[in-house]
Amino acid sequence: MTSTTIRGIPVTFPFPPYDIQVNYMEKVLECLQERQNGVLESPTGTGKTLSLLCASLAWLEMKKAQIQAQRHTLSEDFLKELNIISGENSTRGLLGTPTIIYASRTHTQLSQAMQELKRTCYNHMKACVIGSREQMCVHQEVLNEKSNALKVHLCRLKVRERSCMYYNKVEKKKLDPEITQLSVVDIEDLVKLGQNHKFCPYYMAKELKQSADIVFTPYNYLLDPKTRKALGLELANNVVILDEGHNIEKVCEESASIQIKSTDITLCIDEVTAVMKALSEDVVIDFNDKEVPKDFTAEELCVLKEMLLNFEKALDEIALTSTNAEGTYFEGNYIFGMFEKAGINDRNLHQVQNLLEKIVQFLATANDGPFARKGAGLQLFSDLLAIAYASLTPQFKEKIQKCYKVHIAMEENRKKVSDDWLTKATSKSKCRVLSYWCFSPGFGMNMLMDQGVHCVILTSGTLAPLKPLISELELNVGVRIENPHIVTGEQVCVKILTKGPDNEPLNCNYQNRSNPNYLRSLGQVIMNLIRFIPHGVLIFFPSYPIMQTCQQAWQESGIWNTINQTKPIFVEPRDKPTFAVAMNEYYTKINDPSIRGAVFMGVCRGKVSEGLDFADVNGRAVFIVGLPYPPLKDPKIILKKRYLDVCNAKDKEYLRGDDWYSLEATRAINQAIGRVIRHKNDYGAIILLDSRFTNPRVQSNLSLWLRKHIKIMQNFGSTVKDLRVFFQNAETKMPRSVLKAKDENIPSSSCNQRSGNFDFSTSSISLGSPSTSDANLVNIHKRKSNSGASLAKKQKITMVANKSTTLPLEAAISEFIVMAKKVLSNEVFAEFLKAMTDYRNNYDLGELKESLNRIFLTRHSQRYLIRAIEPYIKNEQKSEFIEYCDSMR
Repeated sequence: MTSTTIRGIPVTFPFPPYDIQVNYMEKVLECLQERQNGVLESPTGTGKTLSLLCASLAWLEMKKAQIQAQRHTLSEDFLKELNIISGENSTRGLLGTPTIIYASRTHTQLSQAMQELKRTCYNHMKACVIGSREQMCVHQEVLNEKSNALKVHLCRLKVRERSCMYYNKVEKKKLDPEITQLSVVDIEDLVKLGQNHKFCPYYMAKELKQSADIVFTPYNYLLDPKTRKALGLELANNVVILDEGHNIEKVCEESASIQIKSTDITLCIDEVTAVMKALSEDVVIDFNDKEVPKDFTAEELCVLKEMLLNFEKALDEIALTSTNAEGTYFEGNYIFGMFEKAGINDRNLHQVQNLLEKIVQFLATANDGPFARKGAGLQLFSDLLAIAYASLTPQFKEKIQKCYKVHIAMEENRKKVSDDWLTKATSKSKCRVLSYWCFSPGFGMNMLMDQGVHCVILTSGTLAPLKPLISELELNVGVRIENPHIVTGEQVCVKILTKGPDNEPLNCNYQNRSNPNYLRSLGQVIMNLIRFIPHGVLIFFPSYPIMQTCQQAWQESGIWNTINQTKPIFVEPRDKPTFAVAMNEYYTKINDPSIRGAVFMGVCRGKVSEGLDFADVNGRAVFIVGLPYPPLKDPKIILKKRYLDVCNAKDKEYLRGDDWYSLEATRAINQAIGRVIRHKNDYGAIILLDSRFTNPRVQSNLSLWLRKHIKIMQNFGSTVKDLRVFFQNAETKMPRSVLKAKDENIPSSSCNQRSGNFDFSTSSISLGSPSTSDANLVNIHKRKSNSGASLAKKQKITMVANKSTTLPLEAAISEFIVMAKKVLSNEVFAEFLKAMTDYRNNYDLGELKESLNRIFLTRHSQRYLIRAIEPYIKNEQKSEFIEYCDSMR
């Protein structure tokens, strides 16, 4: 450990810090000491997280010492009075002791930060992490609920009725020395303790938070006022650190936006009708020997149903225009006119919200019997009200008018195709979609700043350009930094290729991306260059469809097979268990001395491009194919560009719409590039395969440290020569790296493990583009409940036992099957699907292995699909199947 004094504060670091780390910590301390907001960029691999933790906790340690000294001057009576005033809350806030709230994008990233904290000399300070019930609940009946909203309502009812044994033990166990003496407590640590000591980890985390020096939380919990309130996250006088904040604009916008369909409103009406029917028939539902509370009357249900019918009518009466690309839209305040037509306004809002909450809780718990409803529609309508009426002040409604748009569209009719294995049995009728879009990240940021925070520190490896970011967030920033990278020019090789070996222009724009000549030339570039690149290679495409187009073209032309013979190819799957298996197989190939490395193909904004570490041999080069622009004709993109143009006309600090559109692509590229060159002794090549990278505007949006290394290549031969020389020199001059068997950031394939039947129905990964969804986040803490029927809920009406039914495999299809279909040819996929279906029917493992042997005998690079089947093998056959998987590597 090394101690360095920065701005009068001794900061202890695990090793002598580099100059850029000292500069970064100086800016962090300036924010804390001067109560100034900061925007700090430091490239991936420069020790940003470690520097952030050490500097902020060193400042907090000194702050606590100062406050402790002041305490001695206070009378004991005054301190007792403070304790009485604070009640269940900590006296930290009353005494002026700040808490550091460290927010990142996912729990995986938070887990990495907590591991960094454990490496420091500040690991004695109290630290806890805030998670969801899905991650932390240990009550089997709550876990068995599929929907998060239902988990919440069922949990709340059990807590209110004191029928949860785990919650009932929290009050006693929170004083147990085994709990109070803990310092850094991760989700997994707390869940294990909860299981062993029979207390609720979720509510215990809320208790630990009261005395914590640093609280780790995903930043969507922080930015959503409703979630923040539910978790009891106090912001007044506390420090807010938003790490990995390159997506903060998008998160701010999405946390303040919502979409609801006319079919959802119809579902709301059905749910209310079901409850009315239950009341009229005087059906009494019991829950754990206690009657489920019905804190509402038949008259209230009738009024609510009328409101929903009126809202449905108001939505249906809107005239749709099909002439404009952006469709039918209105200013933000239009939503209040729709609510007014439904009979909902500022005066009765709280009564409506309270009624909705009571009904949803009733439906979530009393869900057996002939009127089994879950309340999903009413919950969505309640969320719409919560966002639209986040505040009732005139100033808030002025911001709504400026920052929001109400967009109405007709959802495309899905045709019924009876022989398509991917299509549901019934077709979906047309419905209207109401989108309530927020286009100002500053809208959510202002609501956070209004809580009286000590300061906000926004940091990431890819924030540039800083000015437009600060303008959009409407953040008053006094401290900023753009750090250079820690590596030298001998460790980085950046090439822009405008033409392939056959002089075919490399341009992946909309007009050219399906051009056979372009696809062939692009494949030849990759096929030739990977011969001179050692170990692991990453290839990032703008989207899944483009990646699939390239894959299909290269398979037909033989290029795919040639690449695969040089380095085995792995393709990014969309579901988590298969993704974990594919990543681990990739690392296995990298570590196999008989193989020359491996290639992993992914998409910008996907799982591989954000948050994963491909240090050293795991990633010696990254190829960027094209520019991942958002869909140009998407109504939301059109309206966002128009909103920014209006803002730019009034304030030139804002980006113009076209500039934002370009920046969206390059920020995703910066993130993808950041997967390689992860520390001061690392090295790698960055190959930009598109002529549009020569555009100065595009280059100016790339990371600052990257720009000075860019070289535009005029011919392919020079590129090959330069790459060969670069890697020869780097391997000679740089320390030899140690092979890594597995990246610690990859979730275990057993995280979502289920035993017994094949069941592909519960994957949470969206089939949509990663550019429009955050559902692709990897989460190592997500836990599934054990298999088994949920506890029966007693009724005073005739009970019908739950029937165990075996769904056909096609009806339980998931992204795993979708991914397998994309990797395998149609003929081979049909054989693969039949093998799994046969196993499901007879559980003959020998027959399954014979089928897999036939399918994968010559398909070595696709054998990771075999390992992905493991969660669906019967428990008693798992050990034999794992041995088989090992033999097939």
